[in-house]
Amino acid sequence: MKELNGRELAGFIKERQAHQVATMTIKPKLLILRDSDNPVITKYVELKKRYGNDIGIVVEDRLVSDALREEIIRANSNPSINGIIIQLPLINKSHTETLCDLIAPEKDVDGLGIHANFDSATATAILWLLAGYDIKLDNQRIAIVGRGKLVGAPLYKIFTNSNYHVDLFHRGSDLTKLNQYDIIITATGVPGLISSSMIKPGTVVIDAGTASENGVLKGDIDDEIRSRTDLAAITPVKGGVGPLTVSCLFDHVIQATL
Repeated sequence: MKELNGRELAGFIKERQAHQVATMTIKPKLLILRDSDNPVITKYVELKKRYGNDIGIVVEDRLVSDALREEIIRANSNPSINGIIIQLPLINKSHTETLCDLIAPEKDVDGLGIHANFDSATATAILWLLAGYDIKLDNQRIAIVGRGKLVGAPLYKIFTNSNYHVDLFHRGSDLTKLNQYDIIITATGVPGLISSSMIKPGTVVIDAGTASENGVLKGDIDDEIRSRTDLAAITPVKGGVGPLTVSCLFDHVIQATL
């Protein structure tokens, strides 16, 4: 079984980005806005800060309790800030869409706003992962589990526009039907949602779901699935989609600065 190691691919991209940034006359700057110091959120922010430092991009992390709207408006008009992201999830998730849409399209490097100049960084990272391991999408039945703004919805749109055979599921769907699909991409944030019986031999499984369970990061697929040897390919517990998402995000920051 092939392991879809995003960390390995991200290493090559990171090296290219560092050389690119070194030649730029303007040093790119990314602003991360968040309203929570939840350990999972803090972990992802720290990963981005380290990555930015490694390639020469300034990353400012700003924890804002109740003035995210004002911070976004100020950052939109600040010429020294090239990219803006809101680290999700927000405490009040109902504000997510309104706030993401408020980010200036040319600075929306996560690609989550309705008018963003960039595609979703996580969705793009999954495409990079598939391409990097030469996994063909033509004539394959693809299932996306999860309709979220970060992964499911944008990825479904990209696949549909490319005329791939794709169906969209959510956590309340009849997931036993997943055993009819050749490629399964899941991103619900519900630990262990996908069981081994739902996946047929020869399937490609990409787990982009993340949640914290008793302080441990968990994906959407049951642990039993990882012990199977009859799958075509699967992402590892750590280092699958995540590293490439960060790489894609910083690629967008570089493009926004040029």
